[in-house]
Amino acid sequence: MTTLAYAVRDSNTMLRRNLRHTLRYPQMSVFLAGAPIIFLLLFVYVFGATLGAGLGGTRADYLAFVVPGILMLTIGGATTGTSVSVASDITEGIAARFRTMPIARVSILTGHVLGSIIQTFASLVIVLAVALAIGYRPTANPAAWLGVIAVLAMVCFAFTWLAVALGLSAKTVEEASNTPMPLTLLPFLGSGFVPTDTMPTGLRQFAEYQPFTPIMETVRSLLTGYSPGTHLLAATAWCAALALIGYLWSRYRYNRL
Repeated sequence: MTTLAYAVRDSNTMLRRNLRHTLRYPQMSVFLAGAPIIFLLLFVYVFGATLGAGLGGTRADYLAFVVPGILMLTIGGATTGTSVSVASDITEGIAARFRTMPIARVSILTGHVLGSIIQTFASLVIVLAVALAIGYRPTANPAAWLGVIAVLAMVCFAFTWLAVALGLSAKTVEEASNTPMPLTLLPFLGSGFVPTDTMPTGLRQFAEYQPFTPIMETVRSLLTGYSPGTHLLAATAWCAALALIGYLWSRYRYNRL
């Protein structure tokens, strides 16, 4: 069996381990899907009429506007679960035990990454289902839906690796639960909930150039049947950069354990 085959086999084993942990301790999964749903209902039913009027439309128009922001909020929140899971393995000594076993070293990290991506996608499906249940009606064609799935997978991959690095860098599980917090807040400081042109100059400039805004604009354009244009290029560049940083940082921290 080749080295690559061993790595794939061991990564699959670690993936099954992480998925079993997810099923055994469902509280985190409930939180990952529950918090974005609460924000969705809050913004649509409490603020939706007023914010929809500000967009020149109705509550239904604001629902269509805010869904991409809620999806990014789901991904941002999922980084906390990933970071905590990685930090738990490190602080409890499980990772050290794995490193003494004849398994591919990379499999420990890839198991976390793949498991977290699957868990995040499950949360995204649940959040989107709730949005559809309360009246969200995207106009995307099948090709655009494939594009949405690809963009969400790209974002999940990038931010999951970043979350793994944060978990490896944390000294305690409590620290690991706090360090990803900015990733949860960034969608609020972008175009997820209000258009950036309504913001003060300084905040607008920050909102337009932070990573979540081009991602949200890309998803919003695809779901409404429009071309994302340069937003897709910016989103891809941000995700590639964050994935590379997260991977290199993770490998550096893991090799120093």
